[in-house]
Amino acid sequence: MRLLIEKSALLKALQHVTSVVERRNTIPILANVSLRAEAGMLHFKATDLDIEVTETAQAEVAAPGGTTAPAHTLHDIVRKLPEGSQIEVSRQGDEGRMALTAGPSRFLLACLPADDFPDLGLSGMSHRFELPARDLARLIEKTRFAISTEETRYYLNGIYLHAAETPEGWRLRAVATDGHRLARMDVDLPEGGGGMPGVIVPRKTVHEVAKLLTDHNETVAVELSANKIRFTAGNVVLTSKLIDGTFPNYQQVIPQGNDRILQVENAAFISAVDRVSTLSSEKGRAVKLNIAGGKLVLSVNNPDSGSATEELEAEYAAEPMEIGFNARYLLDISAQFEGDRAVFKLSDASAPTVMQDEKDASALYVLMPMRV
Repeated sequence: MRLLIEKSALLKALQHVTSVVERRNTIPILANVSLRAEAGMLHFKATDLDIEVTETAQAEVAAPGGTTAPAHTLHDIVRKLPEGSQIEVSRQGDEGRMALTAGPSRFLLACLPADDFPDLGLSGMSHRFELPARDLARLIEKTRFAISTEETRYYLNGIYLHAAETPEGWRLRAVATDGHRLARMDVDLPEGGGGMPGVIVPRKTVHEVAKLLTDHNETVAVELSANKIRFTAGNVVLTSKLIDGTFPNYQQVIPQGNDRILQVENAAFISAVDRVSTLSSEKGRAVKLNIAGGKLVLSVNNPDSGSATEELEAEYAAEPMEIGFNARYLLDISAQFEGDRAVFKLSDASAPTVMQDEKDASALYVLMPMRV
């Protein structure tokens, strides 16, 4: 194998595929990236056996062939080479070394045979659809903060992606919850999405797809089956196993009769919560909301460090009430709102609260209260 490739093309491809490679591996070849050169293209592949990412980049291929090299080491070398470098990559016969040359710099890297590199397989996908990258990015960004990190409830360690019937018609919906808060986001159901199985996309896959979408703003192809999902964005293809479990019936925890409506200016609310929570305990992070008439009073009372209060103007016409929430959760949800005002739909101090952006009904959040 021998080829010439420009630094920026090599680095961009390595950035996409290397991020799935774990830095500590008990299986040596999983620390490597597969490189295969043929017909003017260099093909990359990396995997952790749950996620596989492939990409192609243009290269001047003098001799086709393939090998595998340490992914993070190769990425670090390429990253540190001068901008605009032309990089020669070569491997002679059955030698266990790959040479990388750029100007006066030369590196020899230990290799493992390309034939030993694992393959997640590309068959068995039952459904395929395409959607704008912006829609997929919104599904992810508006919900992923609520993914559970509690490994015992593994079925909550991802985003539940499914087709949902709504009064406005069928929608593609993403849901995530950790038991304390729930995030739900809808976009138009793409053609081909009807009848798709509901799938739980793992947390790591969600984060990797989000990273891919920062470089891609066109259409993304999604293929899935009951146990695998594949995202194709330009030259990058990410294939992942799905979480084998049953996502809970989230509709049961979304309250329908919350008729106490609070509206508050969102930026001011975020700043106020951030300020008063400075004195909240690290364990509870509790903030009390005292709502009455045209005002909202936020307060924290911590016996160890003191107390804090802040008053905001608000729209509220129901009976006065007090309710407590985790400050971090309030900030996580409020940060998703793009409109000027946050809307709270409340019931009582012990019941779940619905939060929404005044300007965006496609996203809905449910937050459990705290005793304060």
